[in-house]
Amino acid sequence: MTHGRKIDAAATFAILGSITCWTVGPVFIKYLSSYIDFWTQNFLRYCAACLFWLPFLFFSIKTKKLDKRVWKKAFLLALANMGVQSFWAASLYYMYPGFSSLLAKSSLIWIIVLSLILFAQERVLLKSKRFWAGMLLSIAGVIGVLVNKEGFTSGDSLIGIVLCLIYSFLWAAYTITVKLAFRDIDVRSGFSVISIYTVIGLGILVFIFGQPSQSLQMQPRPWFCVVISGVFSIAISHVLYYFSIKRIGAMIPSLALLVSPFTVFTVSYLVFGETMSVLQWLFGVVLLLGCALSIWSQDHIVGQAAS
Repeated sequence: MTHGRKIDAAATFAILGSITCWTVGPVFIKYLSSYIDFWTQNFLRYCAACLFWLPFLFFSIKTKKLDKRVWKKAFLLALANMGVQSFWAASLYYMYPGFSSLLAKSSLIWIIVLSLILFAQERVLLKSKRFWAGMLLSIAGVIGVLVNKEGFTSGDSLIGIVLCLIYSFLWAAYTITVKLAFRDIDVRSGFSVISIYTVIGLGILVFIFGQPSQSLQMQPRPWFCVVISGVFSIAISHVLYYFSIKRIGAMIPSLALLVSPFTVFTVSYLVFGETMSVLQWLFGVVLLLGCALSIWSQDHIVGQAAS
């Protein structure tokens, strides 16, 4: 992970930090599913994330360092973020974290597809054999992971899979939109404003669809999980990830995050006893290799075209 010829220590730390934060996130969500519905969980976790960055936002306003454009730009992003968080949390009420995290990597396919649609300079990829090989491997990997899942056609599995695939598309759209909207805006300021809007939206949703009164019956341990997962898996993880992208570009952080399904599965195996078949893992590796090849082709070929 280099910046010029030297290792960029700050970017390296940010990438490792984001992997760690996103590893424990789905495990916490699954654990909390025994105590509260996903609407309530989303709202409470985002409250913790919002409160974490709120002092920084106040400081930015007081010192007049806050870019006023952020209030307008963050609004639509917050709507997309509400969808991302809702579908991701809901999918984990039907599936285990390791499988969900592996399937969620299909978002990289959507990120590249949307990039081809939105950015003319990226369409040079359509002439790349490596790119098409990566895309075909990724799609084959997704199909293989799905059809080899035990109970694939059962009601709960299908609901969880559909929710996770919708999340994957929304996450791709959200990721690209954030990069465009906050290209010249401090990511901490941007995400702090997004979190305020998101909390308001999730607060409305939880009182319409959720049962927030469930949280009053929780013991200290679940509350601790709510706060820790909100701070680390939402507030810190997003900022670390986009900080690393600003420092060294998108390719290395995106490639590094491909290891997260393995770290999530390891923790999920220890906590919940989650298992996956050998065929699922083989197709999972195919999926991740395909994503890695597509990302590498995107960075390499588009970079050559721009130079």
